Amino acid sequence: MQYRRSRAKGAAFFFTVVTHDRRRFLCDDTNIKLIREAFQRVINRHPFTVDAFVLLPDHLHCIWTLPENDSDFSMRWRQIKSYFSRKCHDTFKGAQSDARLIKGEQAIWQRRFWEHQIRDEKDFVSQVEYIHFNPVKHGLATSPKAWPHSTFHRFVQQGIYPSDWSADKEIDFDKNIGNE
Repeated sequence: MQYRRSRAKGAAFFFTVVTHDRRRFLCDDTNIKLIREAFQRVINRHPFTVDAFVLLPDHLHCIWTLPENDSDFSMRWRQIKSYFSRKCHDTFKGAQSDARLIKGEQAIWQRRFWEHQIRDEKDFVSQVEYIHFNPVKHGLATSPKAWPHSTFHRFVQQGIYPSDWSADKEIDFDKNIGNE
C-alpha cells in the first residue's frame, strides 16, 4: 500500500518533524532563533496559521491551518527545513553521515515528517493538549508552563488554559493522538 498525503485545501494538520538520528540540538539558543526565522520566512511567502507549537531538543510538533484554497504543506515544510539546514550547515558539517555526504545532503532532519489531518474540534483539542503536554511526557519539564518553547503560554494569555493546567496530573492520550 502506498501512502498518500492529504490534499484537503484550507484544512488543519498536526505535524511531527524529527532531527536526523534524533540528535538533540533544536533547543540551543541559535537554533531556536533559526526555527523562528525559517517559519516566519515561509509564512511571509506562503501564508498559514500556526495554531499550536512545541519545540523539543530532537523534534517538534505543531498544528497548522492552511489558507482556504491551499493544500501544499509539503512545500512549506521543505522550505522551512531547507532554510534551517542552510543556516546551520557549518555547525553540523563534521557530524553528517558518509552516505548523506556522498549524496550532498545535510543530515539535520529526518527525510520525512508525519502529518495528521484534524477531523473535528475534539481532535483539534486533543492534538493541542498533546503538543502542550509533550515536554512533560519527555521529562523535560514538570509542567507545561515550565517549558518555554511552546504556544502553551499564548493559550494561557488568551484564557484558554489556566497557568497550572496539567501541573499536577499525568495525561493519558489515546494511542492515535500525536506521533513520535
